[in-house]
Amino acid sequence: MKKGLKKFLALGLSTVLAVGALAGCGTQGDSGKSGSAGKASGSTAGSASGVVLNDGGTYPVVKEGKLELSVFTMSMPNVQDFATNDFTKFLEEKTGIHINFVTAGRDEYEEKLNLLLQSGDYPDVILGGAPNLAKYGVKEGVIIPLDDYLTEKNVPNYLKIVANYDINKTKEADGKIYSLGGVNDCYHCQYARRMWVNQKYLKEMGVEIPTTTEEFKNVCKKFLEYKKGGIAVAGAAQGWHTRMQDWLMGSFTFVPSKSATLSARDYVVLNDETKKVETVAITDAYKAGLKYMNELYKMGAIYDGNFTQTSEQLRTLANQADAPILFFTAGVNSDVIDPESNNELYRNYVPVAPLKGPDGTQIAWTIRNSGFGSGGFCITDKCKNVEAALRWVDFFYNSPTGDLCSQYGAEEGKDWVLNPKGKVGLNGEPALYEVLNLYSSDPQNHDWQDVGLRVAPASYRLGQAVDPNVDPYSPAGLEKLLFDTSKNLYEPYANNTKLLNLSELKLTDEESTAVSTMAVELEKIIEENSVAFITGTKDIDAEWDSYKDAVNKAGIEEILKTYQTAYDRQTK
Repeated sequence: MKKGLKKFLALGLSTVLAVGALAGCGTQGDSGKSGSAGKASGSTAGSASGVVLNDGGTYPVVKEGKLELSVFTMSMPNVQDFATNDFTKFLEEKTGIHINFVTAGRDEYEEKLNLLLQSGDYPDVILGGAPNLAKYGVKEGVIIPLDDYLTEKNVPNYLKIVANYDINKTKEADGKIYSLGGVNDCYHCQYARRMWVNQKYLKEMGVEIPTTTEEFKNVCKKFLEYKKGGIAVAGAAQGWHTRMQDWLMGSFTFVPSKSATLSARDYVVLNDETKKVETVAITDAYKAGLKYMNELYKMGAIYDGNFTQTSEQLRTLANQADAPILFFTAGVNSDVIDPESNNELYRNYVPVAPLKGPDGTQIAWTIRNSGFGSGGFCITDKCKNVEAALRWVDFFYNSPTGDLCSQYGAEEGKDWVLNPKGKVGLNGEPALYEVLNLYSSDPQNHDWQDVGLRVAPASYRLGQAVDPNVDPYSPAGLEKLLFDTSKNLYEPYANNTKLLNLSELKLTDEESTAVSTMAVELEKIIEENSVAFITGTKDIDAEWDSYKDAVNKAGIEEILKTYQTAYDRQTK
């Protein structure tokens, strides 16, 4: 368990060293473009730096001299300070490389990363979340291609992992590789759009968990009468699957997650039957879903803050002393209520299966891919020792210990154990490992948890030791709770649609430039109008046609055409 947690210290660009003050991937005084020493056949990092590396695949990475690495990554509320974190200290001792962090929160990550790259004052590497590689890699060369560096000498662990996946997924439109792939073959993540309900309130009201949209509406109505000032349906605009409107829309049509291609909510999907891309945002089914939510809103069931608040604000709301919420949406319930520090409230909330809509539609959102994709780790042209940077990050790919160390802490026997005798995994097979330092959403400074880089193949995720009789609502039962919820309540409804979440498409810079602004404007139009229709500030019947016209004028047809071209190019 995580004990003695310090008061949370928010991380941000304003609280860390500015990138310009950070030493590069060599010592101060190094000059020249990236890779000037990285391709050397020997072990030296280059005469300018005076750094000598050990043989590839061995630790520490640095044999002689001092080497610093500036790293841009995401900060999260439950990781207090990367600079003083126990895992950071372990990694520096392990590799001999000192890390200087530049961070941004989840809600501001993309914007701050783009600002840094546009300013020219950016770090050596980007860990866990790549920028637009068509622009900053293929076109501008800020992110360097890695093809020549991906050798057994530099990344033996990575190559071993990638052998089980399609490395072509990491190639950009020019056929080159600008990032290492991340692996998170997470079963419960495939069905992460989930709703949770306070079963204590249901019992006190004498009602069951709703199974249809009509039952859901009736339960909300009864709750508002039962608990004056209560919130029937809560969610958040920013957070991991916290958007309540997306979950409710599964009773009417399939709504995709944010575009993996343009990082915008363009509502574009792949029709699995025709293999054509299309939009759901102007369909009659989508309109019907909005009208249903308007009914909920008019009765006072939908909280206004759902459309603007962050996941942290949702967490604060849910943990109030009077527990005001009946239903809330979250990919992981522990992100909203901590299973350790607030277990009594935590165990009141149980999962809700997708609701059956008026015409029988009952869809569980899912993302169908292997859990492997590009963007896990990028190197910029500021880095003067590419080999060292790759050997540093290769530790994370040393499965399973790399991921265990970053997620739970680096002390074997205290944070985790391998091959625990007599234990079984989530899949019923002999367990590969047992976690001793259980996950907590409270602030801590022992490990990185879910930030940085995940390297978690399916066998690893399902190989975590779980007591078959564990209390699913104890801190130790989280993985089993999520697994069982996905298996029993969500997977059965995942194939009830021909529409699929569209995987990342590798656009050329020209294609991306042509449609990226359109995608931003399209998202604004769809999101603003959807909220207006739900809240009734716009009459959906009277203004639906003008809304569709605005979507068309924003360039939806051009976006669909560009996506189709890229999809056909990648799948031919």
